[in-house]
Amino acid sequence: MLEKIDFYQTGSNTIGNRLLNPSMRATQAAVDRPNTLTSGHRACQGCGEALGARTAIDAAMRATNGQLIVCNATGCLEVFSTPYPESAWRLPWIHSLFGNAAAVGTGLAAAARVRAAKAGTKPARVIAQGGDGGTTDIGFGPLSGMFERNDDVLYICYDNQAYMNTGVQRSSATPPAARTATTQLVGEHPGADWGKGKNVPLIAMAHGIPYVATASVADQRDLEYKIQKAMSYHGARYIQIFVPCPLGWGSASGNTVTVARLAVETGFYPIFEAEYGKVTSVHKIKQKQPVINFLKLQRRYAHLTGKKGDPKVLERIQAMCDENIKQYDLLGDDIPETVPTAIQAYERKELL
Repeated sequence: MLEKIDFYQTGSNTIGNRLLNPSMRATQAAVDRPNTLTSGHRACQGCGEALGARTAIDAAMRATNGQLIVCNATGCLEVFSTPYPESAWRLPWIHSLFGNAAAVGTGLAAAARVRAAKAGTKPARVIAQGGDGGTTDIGFGPLSGMFERNDDVLYICYDNQAYMNTGVQRSSATPPAARTATTQLVGEHPGADWGKGKNVPLIAMAHGIPYVATASVADQRDLEYKIQKAMSYHGARYIQIFVPCPLGWGSASGNTVTVARLAVETGFYPIFEAEYGKVTSVHKIKQKQPVINFLKLQRRYAHLTGKKGDPKVLERIQAMCDENIKQYDLLGDDIPETVPTAIQAYERKELL
C-alpha cells in the first residue's frame, strides 16, 4: 500500500525529514547509515564531491548489504580522504593510478569472483570512481575497455568540470567559456573553447551497457535511487554526478546545492537514465530558469555576468541549455516557461 506524502514533509528538499515513515527516508537520514566516508577528511568547506561520494557509496553499501569494494583514482577525493597514514573510508578501499581505476576495478571484480567460487559465496560488488579528469581524459581508454568487455563494475564519475586537485586546469568536461588556470580570459573568445570535450554519458550509452545515468547532489534521493538501481544490474554501469567545486568555480561554500539545482533547472546539466543504449527516463524541470541565474553564482563566469559581459556569449550558452531541454524533453507540455531568457534578463540588468 502506498503511503501519501504531504508537501510539508518533503517541501524543504531535505533528505533527513523525520516526519517521513522510516522506511521512506533516504539512506543519509537513517540512524544506521553505513557512514562509509566518515568525518575527519580534509575536503574543502562545501565540497560537492564529498557530499556526492558519501551519498553514493552509502547507498551502494545498503544495496549490497555491505559486500562492496571501492577502487579510487588519484584526484581530489583520494587526496582529501586518505592522507597517509590516515583514511576516512570505512570499507575495503584501494587507490589506483590516475588513469586506470576502471582497469583496476575490473581486476578486483575478477578476483572477487574467484574468491567467492572457492568459498561457495556470492562475490563482493565493485565500484570504481574518479573525478572528470581521471575519467573523461586520463582514464578514458581503460573506461571504454571496461564498457566494451561489459565488466561487472559500476563506474562513478564525480564531475566538477576541471582538474581541481592540481590547480583547476581544464578537462574535457569543462564547459565552454569557463575560466580555468589553462583557459584564461584572453583572446577573442575568453575562457574554455567551444566545440571541445566529451559527453561521456552518451559515449557510455553508445557501448550498449546495461545502465547509464546522470545525477546531481541537488537531489540526493534521486542519486540514491540510481545507485541502488545500478547495483541491481550486473555488467558495466556508469553514473556521472554533478558536484560543484566552491574553490575551483569561485562559488560560495554555502551555495553548493543551490548551484547544483540551478544547473538542472536551467538545462545546463540534463538528468536522465538509460538502459542498453536507450534513454528510459528524464528529470523534468519544474520551473525553467535562465542560465544566467546559474552562471552569476560562480566567479569562473564573472567575465560574462559583470558589467563588461558579452550578451552574445550568454545567448550562446542559453541556446546550449535550450538544446539540452529539447533533446531530452526536459520541460513537458504541462510546465510553462515562466522566467525571462538570459539575454532579456541581462539587458534589463535584473540579475547582475
